[in-house]
Amino acid sequence: MGDAEGSLGRLGVETAVVSGAYFVTILLTFELVVPLQNLVFPEYSSRASLLFLPHGVRVLSAWLLGWRAVPALLPGVIAAFAYVGGLDVLLPSRLIAIAIAVGAVPACFHLLRVIGLDLFPSRDRAPCWICVMGVGIVTSLIIASLTNMAFGSDPIEAVAYLIGDISGLFFGMLALLYAFRLLGRSA
Repeated sequence: MGDAEGSLGRLGVETAVVSGAYFVTILLTFELVVPLQNLVFPEYSSRASLLFLPHGVRVLSAWLLGWRAVPALLPGVIAAFAYVGGLDVLLPSRLIAIAIAVGAVPACFHLLRVIGLDLFPSRDRAPCWICVMGVGIVTSLIIASLTNMAFGSDPIEAVAYLIGDISGLFFGMLALLYAFRLLGRSA
C-alpha cells in the first residue's frame, strides 16, 4: 500500500507542478507576450503567439516524465483552453485539440525509444538538448497541423503556431538550463 500511496503522491506533485507551469506560461503568453506582440506588430492579425511558452512545458515535461506527462499536463491544458475559449472547451474540436496537446509529445518520445533512440534522461549520459529541440520542432509541426484540422483554421495559422512553439521551447530550454546552473552553483 505504501508504494501505491507514494506513486499517487508523486503523480499529484507532478500534476501540480506541470499543470501549474503550463497555466502560468499561458497567462504569461496571453497577458504579456500577445499584448506586446500586438504593439510591435499591429498588422499581425492572428491570435497565435509568436512566443508560445507552453510548448516548452509540454516538451520538457514529456522528456522528463514520459507518459506520466499526459495526466500531469491534462488539468493545465484544460484550464488553459477554458481560460482562452470559455465554455467552448467542451466543443468536440477543442476536446480533440486537448488530446493532441497532451498526447503528441510523449508519443513522439516513446516512438523514438521504440525505434532505438532513447532520449529520456538517464544518469549514464548527458542530455541531448539538440535532440529534445528536434522533438519539439517535429511535435510542433504535428500539433499545429492536427489542431488546425480540428479547428478548421487557415493553414497560415499553422506557420504562426510553429514559430511560437519553437521560440517558446527555445526560451523554455534556456530558462531550464539557467535554473540548472543556478542550482548547481548553490549546491
